[in-house]
Amino acid sequence: MGTVTPTEIPRSASTPRTEVPSVSAPSLSALVDAEIDDVPAAGPTRVGSRRALVYLGLCLVLIGLNLRTVFSSFSAVLPEVTADVGLPGWAVVVLTTVPVTLLGVFAPLAPVLARRFGAERVLFGAMAVLTAGLLLRPTDVPGAGHLPALLAGTAACGAAIALCNVLLPGLVKRDFPHRLGLMGGLYTTAICASAALGAGFTYPVFTATGHWASALWFWAAPAAVVLLLFLPVAARQRHGRHQAVRDGVNVWRSAVAWQVTIFMVLQAMMSFSVFAWLAPILRERAVDGGTAGLIVSASIVLQMLGSLFAPALAARFRDQRVINTVVALMTGGGFALSIFGPPELIWLWTGLLGLGQGSLTAVALTMIMLRTRDGHTAAHLSGMMQGVGYGLGSTGTLMVGQLHQATGSFAAAGVLFLGVGALAAVFGYRAGRNRYIGG
Repeated sequence: MGTVTPTEIPRSASTPRTEVPSVSAPSLSALVDAEIDDVPAAGPTRVGSRRALVYLGLCLVLIGLNLRTVFSSFSAVLPEVTADVGLPGWAVVVLTTVPVTLLGVFAPLAPVLARRFGAERVLFGAMAVLTAGLLLRPTDVPGAGHLPALLAGTAACGAAIALCNVLLPGLVKRDFPHRLGLMGGLYTTAICASAALGAGFTYPVFTATGHWASALWFWAAPAAVVLLLFLPVAARQRHGRHQAVRDGVNVWRSAVAWQVTIFMVLQAMMSFSVFAWLAPILRERAVDGGTAGLIVSASIVLQMLGSLFAPALAARFRDQRVINTVVALMTGGGFALSIFGPPELIWLWTGLLGLGQGSLTAVALTMIMLRTRDGHTAAHLSGMMQGVGYGLGSTGTLMVGQLHQATGSFAAAGVLFLGVGALAAVFGYRAGRNRYIGG
């Protein structure tokens, strides 16, 4: 295929790169360009026709559909893995914590790698690492057992997802400036659906195959398919020399930026603890594995509902203090009730948790746009929130694992997240005040 210039398919070449998009469309809050500091500006992805542009959009959505199965699939069969492999307590804690920690560790590398190799090729490389990690994760290493491969494969997946988390929103924004509502909605929905699919289908695959390794290997197949689909797109790209020129406010010296970031940390502590531990919590409450997977999937579907409506609602308010406080308390309360509440109402408790968590995550990301005046500052705040938010947010899964190991139950974790939800409400209230970073 030949190369189509921006005049043939109007895209981001004609869109000012410093403009902060409106958050009236519910999914736009996450679409921050990780390459916004590049000089010269990174050009749009090279495609040969409008059909190829549709193909590119499909690939980006399918990549999003693979970014959360790593978390939810492992938790769905965690009791089986622990029993079969004889995982020590520290290994369970590490396997549920490391992927989230690496989201923060590798996030700052994504713009650097994209500047050197091009965002499309880095995204392709990340999907290759993700596929390899998913294949490696359940492998039985002769003489060493499953644990080394579980650790290495899980770490590879976490690093790959970190790169995708940073680069994918920028590509959606850069290549589909006139379809941001559609593409942003498809992209964010795909990520939520990824977690739901991992939670809902892993245990049935285990039941059908009789082994947890097969259930985890299953998720390498869709990642490999997307890798092959994206190969022609990545191979077609040409990448010139770029330099980074910092612009915008120094977010690291802003009190508002730190309030927003701590709000992000606290929501991440709850969010990834749900992915890692909600299914084991339900299993401990005598819910069978298949039903537990369905309950987690339903909770995540409600997360999708919350993420669709909460940003638009938040943007309509003069400030976001009330909505930030309410959704933080809903999430912490839903988490605690999933542990302490009457088991016959477990669908209600996990539904409250899902609706609160989806709304909380979405409004935390929406703060990127509502507290900044330009695209450069928004991108820097996004990088700060992802690096600190995911890095410290992993302490949530760590603490749940350690408390469960120390006490033998999840009761202490329920108390913990009542406190985390209350703290999130405090910082959400402060971050929700109608102020801008830099005055």
